Amino acid sequence: MLLYDVAHVHYKVAFHLWLLFRAFQVRQHRLPGVLIQDDMIKCYLSHTHSCTERVFEQSGFVIYEQINGMESLHLRLHLKAALQRQQSLPHRPVIPLVARMADQNTSGTPAMTEREAFRLDKFRQLLAGPNTDLEELRKLSWSGIPRQVRPITWKLLSGYLPANAERRASTLQRKRQEYFGFIEQYYDSRNDEHHQDTYRQIHIDIPRTNPLIPLFQQASVQEIFERILFIWAIRHPASGYVQGINDLVTPFFVVYVFEYIEEEVENFDVSSLQEEVLRNIEADSFWCMSKLLDGIQDNYTFAQPGIQRKVKALEELVSRIDETVHRHMQQYEVEYLQFAFRWMNNLLMRELPLRCTIRLWDTYQAEPEGFSHFHLYVCAAFLVHWRKEILEEKDFQGLMILLQNLPTMHWGNEEVSVLLAEAYRLKFAFADAPNHYKR
Repeated sequence: MLLYDVAHVHYKVAFHLWLLFRAFQVRQHRLPGVLIQDDMIKCYLSHTHSCTERVFEQSGFVIYEQINGMESLHLRLHLKAALQRQQSLPHRPVIPLVARMADQNTSGTPAMTEREAFRLDKFRQLLAGPNTDLEELRKLSWSGIPRQVRPITWKLLSGYLPANAERRASTLQRKRQEYFGFIEQYYDSRNDEHHQDTYRQIHIDIPRTNPLIPLFQQASVQEIFERILFIWAIRHPASGYVQGINDLVTPFFVVYVFEYIEEEVENFDVSSLQEEVLRNIEADSFWCMSKLLDGIQDNYTFAQPGIQRKVKALEELVSRIDETVHRHMQQYEVEYLQFAFRWMNNLLMRELPLRCTIRLWDTYQAEPEGFSHFHLYVCAAFLVHWRKEILEEKDFQGLMILLQNLPTMHWGNEEVSVLLAEAYRLKFAFADAPNHYKR
């Protein structure tokens, strides 16, 4: 039993303890107190000997409030400032969380340009051959994949489908049958004593996955996600299920739903699809997520050593590329692990709208070791992008609220493309000379 008494503890120390405590919960599947769940707000109430702690997670905010102290007033002022900062952003059109067109930008205009039509034609020509040149497909995909050909392109780049066109239908049939064989073999064991904790944690996490997108609140979608995550967990006992893996299903699921529909996906009722189509989407999402996780599984094994190494590498890299930002965070005792753990664990999915994640993953699929290696440079570029806002914050609480709620709600392909270009520049400068970013 973990004792977590935060009474009379300085805010910064308590906040750090809370982060460690949440990491402990991930491993132990324990949650003291009462969980009050809503689509928008999740409030954990933990009763200690002399005070009550509240932790709110609301639209990306992580807020700590010690009720019996002065810290709450100080923190509410920071929260108010953060909200004012969001409201003071220039007015821009609202874009769906999942953009309908692959190359939609922040103008909100879905019409295909001449350049986009030309790129789509190049993709179709490349994919129409008897043997797809995967190297050429990677080069073409790096700057984004049109929505119309994204499903087949992701399946090819992930290694789920072979380059040989004649073998694809038989491969899909075999892999889909194999997945549903796992369902028949293992899924009924979810209530067995040795699997109960895993299934219970998955069952708790699924409703929290993209709670602002109605698609993911449909019971049939949540059941699909539960099956995918449970089967993956029991087939990978070295890691099992870890919170954060649930997020990684969503881009694949959305992309493969788009294979069968033309309308907006956010409010799409999946029950209108044929059962066989839903089964295909589920199996394809499982296998492609598995391919992704094969390359980053040390992120999720005991103590999550992969994430620990990547966060340390991020700290060393930022100290070289922007020493001012690095020293500013040191001055206010912000540890990189306190904000970048989530960046690595969830691959920035909690920091970006889903439409941006899908565009980002186009490049990750095209880039060698995109999820395991290139992601580090994307995180560095992402942090330095907010240089001005970071340097304006003058204490620990303000920095943490900013870093937990970076204002990306209006981001689109244009912003992601700039981010990727800067990440590529950093990779070119540092990847082949890792000692350059070590002090």
